[in-house]
Amino acid sequence: MEVSSRPAGFGVPLPGFTNGILPSACPTRTVLDHITSKWGVLILSALSERSRRWGELRRVVEGVSEKMLAQTLRTLEADGFVLRDAHPTIPPRVEYSLTPRGVELADHLRPLMQWIADNADAILEGQDAQGRRVAS
Repeated sequence: MEVSSRPAGFGVPLPGFTNGILPSACPTRTVLDHITSKWGVLILSALSERSRRWGELRRVVEGVSEKMLAQTLRTLEADGFVLRDAHPTIPPRVEYSLTPRGVELADHLRPLMQWIADNADAILEGQDAQGRRVAS
């Protein structure tokens, strides 16, 4: 009996494959792009803790511009992950929160974010050691 050194699940295609191909027109690509954009995961992570107002999101997700925050929130809202709740007050008060679909997505992102947190230092140290540090 041959023992494989490959991890469990290796060789099993992930969803999105069609006859061994990852087609460019597959809807999963569009949704994946929205979720895993530079700011998408960070905004979803911030909203997974609780509802937040615009200014609070800007402070929590350091580095995001107003333009990118607005664009990403619009995209995530259109995809059904984020709820925009505008209160009719003066001045206007808008809160953003996750929809049930957004909560489900955040539950799936949490293990990935934990893995990244657990391994980021070692990955970046490895890049430094090889002189291949990738700029962000």
